[in-house]
Amino acid sequence: MNFKLTAPYKPTGDQPQAIAGLIKGLNNNLKHQVLLGVTGSGKTYTIAQVIDKVNKPVLVISHNKTLAAQLFQEFRQFFPDNAVCYFVSYYDYYQPEAYLPQTDTYIEKETEINEEIDKLRLAATTNLLTRKDTIIVASVSCIYNLGSPVEYGKHILEVRKDEKIDREAIIARLINLQYQRSDFGFKRSTFRVRGDNIDIFLAYEEKAIRIRYDLGIIKNITKIDPLTGNVEDELNHYTVFPAKHYLTDVKNRYEIFEGIRRDLDKRTADLRKDNKLVEAQRLSQRVNYDLEMIEEMGFVNGIENYSRYFDGRSPGDPPFTLIDYYKSPYGSDWLLIIDESHMTIPQIRGMYNGDQSRKSTLIEHGFRLPAALDNRPLNFEEFTSRMPQTIYVSATPDSWELNLSKNSVRKSGLTAQSGITEQLIRPTGIIDPEIIIKPTNKMILDLTAEIIIRKKKKERVLVTTLTKRMAEDLAKYLQEKQYLKLSQFSDLKETGLPRVHYLHSDIQTLQRSDILDELRLGNYDCLIGINLLREGLDLPEVSLVVILDADKEGFLRSRTSLIQTMGRAARHIKGQVIMYADTVTNSMQSAISEIERRRIIQNDYNEKNKIKVKGITKPIRDKLVEKTDEEEKIIDPILGKKLSYQALLKVDSGDLTPYDVAKMIRKMEREMRTAAGELNFELAAALRDKINELKTIIK
Repeated sequence: MNFKLTAPYKPTGDQPQAIAGLIKGLNNNLKHQVLLGVTGSGKTYTIAQVIDKVNKPVLVISHNKTLAAQLFQEFRQFFPDNAVCYFVSYYDYYQPEAYLPQTDTYIEKETEINEEIDKLRLAATTNLLTRKDTIIVASVSCIYNLGSPVEYGKHILEVRKDEKIDREAIIARLINLQYQRSDFGFKRSTFRVRGDNIDIFLAYEEKAIRIRYDLGIIKNITKIDPLTGNVEDELNHYTVFPAKHYLTDVKNRYEIFEGIRRDLDKRTADLRKDNKLVEAQRLSQRVNYDLEMIEEMGFVNGIENYSRYFDGRSPGDPPFTLIDYYKSPYGSDWLLIIDESHMTIPQIRGMYNGDQSRKSTLIEHGFRLPAALDNRPLNFEEFTSRMPQTIYVSATPDSWELNLSKNSVRKSGLTAQSGITEQLIRPTGIIDPEIIIKPTNKMILDLTAEIIIRKKKKERVLVTTLTKRMAEDLAKYLQEKQYLKLSQFSDLKETGLPRVHYLHSDIQTLQRSDILDELRLGNYDCLIGINLLREGLDLPEVSLVVILDADKEGFLRSRTSLIQTMGRAARHIKGQVIMYADTVTNSMQSAISEIERRRIIQNDYNEKNKIKVKGITKPIRDKLVEKTDEEEKIIDPILGKKLSYQALLKVDSGDLTPYDVAKMIRKMEREMRTAAGELNFELAAALRDKINELKTIIK
């Protein structure tokens, strides 16, 4: 199936030239190209046009989950009839396994998997192996070990109408595919047996498959609604893919275990030779326990540390990643888009070293076999060697991708093309924002006044700080300032206090998108954050971006960061940027000069083409995952955190079903860890007691 772009508008401004230039480069086998596009110029639409014309499977890598979610929604809107998938880390909470030798502290791996994101990840790999018209929007976690695509592709269950097959064989196969039998609690990644029917709740869809038997023959296969059981589609055949990415082949398990035990014997001998008797005993106990669990259950927490053995890799070989799921069916005939490349490339470059450092300590002290080092992300050289034709998208591309693009042009022998395409004109005619520098004296009072002015105009404000703590404290300060004199802020009589929230990496993945939607809807007037407010956020209601401590030179106040932050105000006709600073640094001056250069080009284009500037109106897209009514009540507003805790503590367990009690326990455990992390031990203890009470009810 080919890609089919659906959009209510056509390319305008300099989009046609950008689209033509990128397609020409791809057709001439340019390996690397750069799309230098300003904020609001429609870079995503340009890339969508390229995808539509080139018609190859696509991987889009973004440097953070919030931006990845936004891109996923945009591409899903552009390609409603194609497979647009979302692939990010599926942990709501992740504490990696670690050992601190200084204090002899072992930290066990603790995770809380978001089931919805896990489903989206499985849907991504399933689509990639079954259809060519697939776009996967991923975070940099896509270069981490995922398990072999060959093994994943082999571990399938194919059923056909009128096929003669033993029912017990299907049940055994489903268990091998990591589906759990659950005849009463029917949920994702489970199956149930009812009379002549086997119902399978797919791990990667919202639907279930029903297989009906009669005298050992499959009489029909239907797709059903797992809640109501209503039949939605009649099928002649169906392929069930695994419920997990990490799988073990039962046939090869004996040989694999022998290999692990040989390495265990060798490693424990080395530890004893170095007089590390405790470490040797610890390692032997850990590995033998894991092998017993894998043999009995087919899975164990931490099975990924043995992935090299199951994948058939030699020590030091690169792991299988999402990229291999592209290479397996398509070779190099796919397209890679690196969004906000100035941020994404450095993240990809740095992932390997941090992972190796932590695991080396675990291996040294007998917690893991050396093979754990091979459960890792790709190093940068391995990643670049696997790249197909690539387009780097950024308003501020770094010298690395710029040089690659220029070298790619030289090698191709092309002279009429630079490999760097600029897209500076916005379809709406909006020019880059006006920049104002203000002193830090009375900064907070001035900031409050600016927010109130925008609130009166029904516009929104973004404020960037240098730390998470400052973002939270400033949000609370602005929200709680009940004693402000009305004479000082006369507009308060009409507008009321501004509604403020903070946004940073501690907020759960899917909740970040919800907070941004709340800003657009007007439920918040101002968001305060750090680098999450920089790249790619599409917020046309924002007319003011405020940069606090703009003269503090560093990563968050570099030329690139400042230009990206300023770009958040470039989707509004009256866009302004206020920089609070007492001096003008080199980074500030360079960023201001680049913005002025773009403003001149944009103004000249508007005058030459008699463009009448108009504002952007964009609908708020459907949420990635809809919340239940219960989850809506639990979402914490900026000052409602204590209230939501109190609501949790006052839950009447008599009103809940056992399923709801189990779900409430999980929520409370998350809140308990948050409270403990904030050193609010009294609240954490109260939540712990409530959790124990609910667990007693379940028992």
